[in-house]
Amino acid sequence: MARESRARARIVDLPELGAPIADTHAHLDMFDDPAGVLERAAMAGVPLVLTVADLTEVPEGTYDNLSKWRDEADRRLSDWDLEVSAPDVGVVIGVHPHNAKNFYPELEFLFQKLATDPRTVALGEMGLDFYYDHSPRDTQMRLFRAQLAQAHNHSLPAVIHLRDAYAEGISVLREMGVPEAGCVVHCFTGDIEVAESLIELGCHISFAGPVTFRKAGILDVAAELPLDRIMVETDCPFLAPEPYRGYMNEPALAVLIAARIAGARNMSMQDFAQAVFENTKRVFFRRR
Repeated sequence: MARESRARARIVDLPELGAPIADTHAHLDMFDDPAGVLERAAMAGVPLVLTVADLTEVPEGTYDNLSKWRDEADRRLSDWDLEVSAPDVGVVIGVHPHNAKNFYPELEFLFQKLATDPRTVALGEMGLDFYYDHSPRDTQMRLFRAQLAQAHNHSLPAVIHLRDAYAEGISVLREMGVPEAGCVVHCFTGDIEVAESLIELGCHISFAGPVTFRKAGILDVAAELPLDRIMVETDCPFLAPEPYRGYMNEPALAVLIAARIAGARNMSMQDFAQAVFENTKRVFFRRR
């Protein structure tokens, strides 16, 4: 996936949710200054971040640098004399459907090694992207099935990417089953019927910046789903929420997504954030 090249937004006047929120889907390796990203996340009230590493894109760099990023973020936070620490960071490891064509058998050993790393909290982002079709569809399907099987084998949650492929993805999940550890469909943009079908299978639904866009029908979906099945993410550095749309996204902006959904549900921001934070911990951090 290409590195984001748009300018970083000057983040000001973020709402105070009154409770912590987690960014369940970020790409920290795409930033020039991940420590700064984590610093701003901590200051915004985002103490948990999940970062995605792709097996075909030298994922060891993410694992090797995690502690350095957090240590540097803590050093910078100490300069502000604030009683906050760098966010806890969990890693999601797998092969994005765009990169399915780049997977080769020799990567299987690395996959097994990283799947058992204590910093790994889920496998993914796996799935199907029939919008861009950067990899042949049969190759995407094969890798999706293989990774879903590994999520079952390792008792890890699956983080799933589906674009223009909800029917096909649901079919696979029905056939193979959702891992007992859980399943999160990230950056959901489908309709209420699709969301309900996924929830019926045992999935959680994660919403990103598009819920804040004008005429965002997806916000109506977020307002209707069971609260215990909702998560929030940025998918940064992509898909920055309003009013930062068009700029580089980052985990601190997860608070804007949470605030928008809370408003649509007629809930206090604090109650919504606390519930979603508990959802995240229950699925991804149950082993800690």
